Amino acid sequence: MGVKRYKNYNVLTASRERVKIVFDNFERIYVAFSGGKDSSVMFHLVMEEAMRRKRKVGVMYIDFEAQYAETIKHAKEMFKIYKEYIDPHWICIPMLLRNAVTNYEPRWVCWDEEKKDIWIREKPNYPYIKTEKDYPFGVAKMEFEEFIVWVGEWYSQDKPTAAFIGIRAQESLHRYCAIATWEKRDLMFNNYRWTTKIADNVYNVYPIYDWLTQDIWKYHAKYPEKPHNKIYDKMQMAGVPLSHQRLCQPFGDDQRRGLWLYHILEPNTWFKLVARVNGANSGALYVQENGNISGYNKITKPDNHTWKSFCNLLLQTMPKKTRSHYTLRFKKFIHGWHRRGYPIIPEEAPPELESKCWAPSWRRMCKVLLRNDYWCKGLGQAQPKSDAYQKYKEIVRTRRMQMKEVKKTLPEEQKTTIHKIRKQRNSNYRMANFFRG
Repeated sequence: MGVKRYKNYNVLTASRERVKIVFDNFERIYVAFSGGKDSSVMFHLVMEEAMRRKRKVGVMYIDFEAQYAETIKHAKEMFKIYKEYIDPHWICIPMLLRNAVTNYEPRWVCWDEEKKDIWIREKPNYPYIKTEKDYPFGVAKMEFEEFIVWVGEWYSQDKPTAAFIGIRAQESLHRYCAIATWEKRDLMFNNYRWTTKIADNVYNVYPIYDWLTQDIWKYHAKYPEKPHNKIYDKMQMAGVPLSHQRLCQPFGDDQRRGLWLYHILEPNTWFKLVARVNGANSGALYVQENGNISGYNKITKPDNHTWKSFCNLLLQTMPKKTRSHYTLRFKKFIHGWHRRGYPIIPEEAPPELESKCWAPSWRRMCKVLLRNDYWCKGLGQAQPKSDAYQKYKEIVRTRRMQMKEVKKTLPEEQKTTIHKIRKQRNSNYRMANFFRG
């Protein structure tokens, strides 16, 4: 794990230098823009450099349908003021998204054509709107996590490509690890810690990773002419602490904690959310609670129950499909710990070990159920790749095989020429990086 080291210059200067380095070294660049405060500041910083160099950059804005109206307004404004220097992608694809506020509909699909009559709002008709038909890998009901990787590969066109991502290490340990972990030492561009290779020729770049929340608002105070999302002003008036002012699709495992704000900040959007997604109303009512209601912090079991019997009771209360999903995941969890020397899963373990996933227990499984942790991340498991992903990988594999067959039919001279061009290009690329330091 990396160690924090403080420099004698501020984060704004450091971020601008990182952006310059990216423009010096990558042929293709795009910004992952969410409309939130962090990605907005990053967007402004990238566009400063793009306008100075008169270069166009791609902008990927994924519209999840369930968005604050202020966020949509802000995104439109950002696209408008930088229209001369961006390749805009306002993406409205039916994507599978997590719904952590109910066991009856653990996932929902934004822009689902089968539920068009209860959409939270009409699909935009701007000229830069993109649907699944605009991307060769696009399919309805694809996973968000898969799309963001595929779009990078597609946008790169086999050229060195940088994707600007507006995450900050202060926000969570997971995001800090994305920057600091030594496990990615072979996946960094020129050993820059603020980069991570995600695909061939594609690197994620985190130019504002070391900013604090206060730095974001200092930037806007210094440059008041640069637009920001006005929903944050409303959050401030509603008494929401700066550290809790975050945007995303509202029904995710972490994001659901801010669901109640829709009721206060945008009532017209709120009643549409309730009609659109199962569990939105009850989720907003109880997600701030701790204990058995939400599965957060300390949980308790009923009298005369063991943690194992309580776990089975919770499973019996769930819909059959959801119960089968958790049962399969629990069997995997139990089998894994059997192989590690636990022939019997204990009722509970020291909380410190449970929180770090260092010991199994039936209490951990109960907490997963009470928290609606659909992919059992609390048990150290992960979300599997979707069928769409497998199909796409098969298409890529087939295309590569076809290209190999085509190369075999080329004359030897042409093969040699192609090899020399590639070798020279790679040599020039490495030499340019060397002289840039």
